[in-house]
Amino acid sequence: MMDGYGPMMAWGWMWLFWALIVLGVVLLVLLAMRVFRGSSIRPGDERREGTSHRPLTARQILDQRYAKGEIDTEEYQERLKHLAADR
Repeated sequence: MMDGYGPMMAWGWMWLFWALIVLGVVLLVLLAMRVFRGSSIRPGDERREGTSHRPLTARQILDQRYAKGEIDTEEYQERLKHLAADR
């Protein structure tokens, strides 16, 4: 005979081959998700594109709150005066 290396031995290696193929596809999908998700700015993120390592200044936060409608014009101008006085 063939000392245990007959046709059935090929089936033993086939499951390993397909398991590696499936694992590779899963890893590629996870990598693609990480790349595409990491390249965009998510809603609610306090950072702007290009300044990911620097926090926003008080003026930038105030401008954002005014733009979102969280504060009215009167409150915006009052807080802006306070910020200018602190300098």
